[in-house]
Amino acid sequence: MTSPRSSCRTLSIGGATFDLFLRTDNSIIHECDKLTAFALPLGSKIRVKDVISTCGGGANNTAVGLARLGCTAAFAGVIGNDQWGQILLKNMTDETVDTNFATVVEEETSSFSLILSADSGERVILYDPGTNRHLHDVTFDRDAAATMDAVFLNHIHADSCVIEDDIINILLNLPDIHLSWNPGGCQIEAGLKEKNNKLLVGHTDLLLLNKEEALAFSGKRTVLEALHVLKEAEAKIIAVTDGKNGAIATDGKTLHRCPVIPAPVVDTTGAGDAFGTGMTWALLSGLDLPTALKTGTINAMSVVGVVGAQAGLLTQTQIQEKLESTSIDVTAEPF
Repeated sequence: MTSPRSSCRTLSIGGATFDLFLRTDNSIIHECDKLTAFALPLGSKIRVKDVISTCGGGANNTAVGLARLGCTAAFAGVIGNDQWGQILLKNMTDETVDTNFATVVEEETSSFSLILSADSGERVILYDPGTNRHLHDVTFDRDAAATMDAVFLNHIHADSCVIEDDIINILLNLPDIHLSWNPGGCQIEAGLKEKNNKLLVGHTDLLLLNKEEALAFSGKRTVLEALHVLKEAEAKIIAVTDGKNGAIATDGKTLHRCPVIPAPVVDTTGAGDAFGTGMTWALLSGLDLPTALKTGTINAMSVVGVVGAQAGLLTQTQIQEKLESTSIDVTAEPF
C-alpha cells in the first residue's frame, strides 16, 4: 500500500469548536408525532452519567485526522483568545497540526457546543458559532492555500461563504490542487442555483454529503438522481453517506456501495468528518475508489465507537492494518 505523495501538504478550512458532552441514558428519548426527540420537561432535574470535554469542529477534525494519517496538515480558521480557544490550539499543536494559518482574535468567544448524548448514540447539539463566523476575506490566507497539495473545505458559517471566490480562483490557476468539499448550511440551502456553488463543484475532486444534504443541495428526490446532477456539474467523485445504510460513491462511470461495519455505536459526532478524512487520504495515496470508500467507512466506524469527534481517528499504521484485516463487501454497478 502506498503512502500520501511525498510531503503531502493539506489545509483544512472551516471551524474549530470546543465540545462539552453531557452523557445520559435513553430514558429522555421519546417518540412524538413520528419524531424521535430528547424530552426535557421544564423545571425538571435530569441526572447525567458523564461530562466529557473534547475538541471538534469540521476543519479541526479533518486537520487532526489527516495529520494522524501522515499528511503535513494545517488548519485555517478563526479562534478566540479565550480558555476554549487556547485548548483548541494546544490540541491541534499536540496533534502536529500547523496552526500558523489560524487567526486568533481578542475579546471574542471561541465556538462552543453543548452536546446531549444518549447511550444509543443519538445526540442533540446546542451550538454557538462564536469566532467561526469571522472567517472571511480578511482572515482567509489565500497565499497559504495556494501552496498546498490538497484543500479540505468543511462546513463554514454563512458569513464565510465570501471566501468561495478566493478558493475558485486558486483552483483555476492551480488545477492540480486536490479539493475535498463538504458543503454545509447556507451552501446546502442555496444549492447548485448559486453560481459559486456550481463553479466550486466543478473544481471538486471529492464532494462529500450525507443523504439529506445531497437531496437538498441537488434539489432532487432520490440519491441516484442527486448523484447524476452533481456529476453533470463536473464533480470528479461524489460520496454520499446514509448512516446505518452505509455509503455510496461514483466517479461517473461506476457506482460503488459500501455497507457499515457491524460495531457498537457510542456517539456519532464527527463520523462524517472521519469518513471524508479517510477517503481524502486514500485518494491522495493513489488508492482506487472502492478502497477509498472502504477507508472512509473504517475511519468513521472507529470514531463512532467512542465519545467525541477525534478520539477514534485512526493513524496511518492503524488504518493500513484495518484495510488488510477488515472484510467489507464493496459492490459495483454501472452508473
